[in-house]
Amino acid sequence: MTSAQVAVVGAGPGGYAAAFLAADLGQHVALIDPEANPGGVCVYRGCIPSKTLLHVARLLAEAKRARDWGVEFGEPRVDLDKLRSFKDQVVARLTGGTGQLVKHRKIQYVRGFAEILDAHRLRVKGNGSDEEIRVEHLVLATGSVPVRPAALQLDDPRVMDSTTALELKDVPKSLLVVGGGYIGLELGSVYAALGSEVTIVEMTKGLLPGVDRDLVNVLARTVGGVTKAILLNTRVVSLRAEAGGIRIALEGADVPGHAREQTFDRALVAVGRRPNSHIPGLERTRVKLDERGFIIVDEQMRTAEPSIFAIGDVVGEPMLAHRASHQGRVAVEVIAGENAAFAPRAIPAVVFTDPELAWCGLTETEAQRAGRNVNVAKFPWAASGRALTLDRTDGLTKLILDPETERILGVGVVGPGAGELIAEGVLAIEMGDNATDVKLSIHPHPTLTETIMESAEVFFGQATHVYRPRR
Repeated sequence: MTSAQVAVVGAGPGGYAAAFLAADLGQHVALIDPEANPGGVCVYRGCIPSKTLLHVARLLAEAKRARDWGVEFGEPRVDLDKLRSFKDQVVARLTGGTGQLVKHRKIQYVRGFAEILDAHRLRVKGNGSDEEIRVEHLVLATGSVPVRPAALQLDDPRVMDSTTALELKDVPKSLLVVGGGYIGLELGSVYAALGSEVTIVEMTKGLLPGVDRDLVNVLARTVGGVTKAILLNTRVVSLRAEAGGIRIALEGADVPGHAREQTFDRALVAVGRRPNSHIPGLERTRVKLDERGFIIVDEQMRTAEPSIFAIGDVVGEPMLAHRASHQGRVAVEVIAGENAAFAPRAIPAVVFTDPELAWCGLTETEAQRAGRNVNVAKFPWAASGRALTLDRTDGLTKLILDPETERILGVGVVGPGAGELIAEGVLAIEMGDNATDVKLSIHPHPTLTETIMESAEVFFGQATHVYRPRR
């Protein structure tokens, strides 16, 4: 039996961030994961490979747009083997780097799957080994897995989830994407750029349910232009494997009778993820789950078992890597005796499509649902000099503000680079900035960041580049 002051189960962005900080604080750390190096779903089968492919998709789209500017590249030829190799190299470099950081920090890295024996003991099996570890504190960072509803269960390699879709085995002529959330839109965009005829099916009345419609509408217009069809208010009733493809039965008011059954070369089921909370031996502790299977924690990330903490996707939504990383650091700081809590005012979310869509803090949709009175200031990118130079004037930046204090409560951006721009919104919310603070902060010209400053100017009815008198 070996021992550790802190053991972390799961080496994704939350788990390895927790393990690395614990080691930096002088703790003896064990990090447990089945992969050869830290990275988790995000790096191996999620965020990183998908963004690599989305970068290529964006490049292909940009090459087509260049014809309008007088630059002709000719029809691109995609070497799928080389593209797949590039994606795999990116993953290998990142995970190789985290593996080196494990060694530099002298962390005990144990490959395998953990079973909880009690609140202070683990058994790890894998790679022919069976090791028991005694721990003072345990951090559970086991993440999440794709959801596959019963109606969409079909044991056929032509029916993919987000993990198998990223393997990029081929580019099907036709692809059905089930789910109009961020995973479906991102991967659908990749396959559409590579040449697939993509049809997206979403059971609600709009793409990206819950996100402000004015932002989504900008993205939806572009996605509608690169896909074969977007079917809203539509449900997939069944999947059936046939020699010529996957036979799909659809149900919805907007689906014409002749299209109720269609055949696709492949189908991608992207309807969400569920917490990976079925950890062997968890029932031997006082850890509790909620009705959706998430591990219940307090703001210090502590479970009902005092020595056990949990972070990331396994404790609730939003299921985002950066949220998990910050929660991991909070858990370790609490273990180290610091007075820490996870209580962010704003967690940014980004959809890495083209255009990108990002938001943080309070959304206009949430304010309306809560009956909360807010002011909304919008700056259209048609008035942005930088957007004009990029030929991307369909974007939009918006601020959600408290009408009495003028404090910034939320920020939303849709357009190229929105994922980079949103960090300024997070900082403004966390620092308690008001519209005046943003308006008086000098932004470089010509840049897209100016749209945040000019949104604040719109709030006062003093925007230089648009005429919006204050109401």
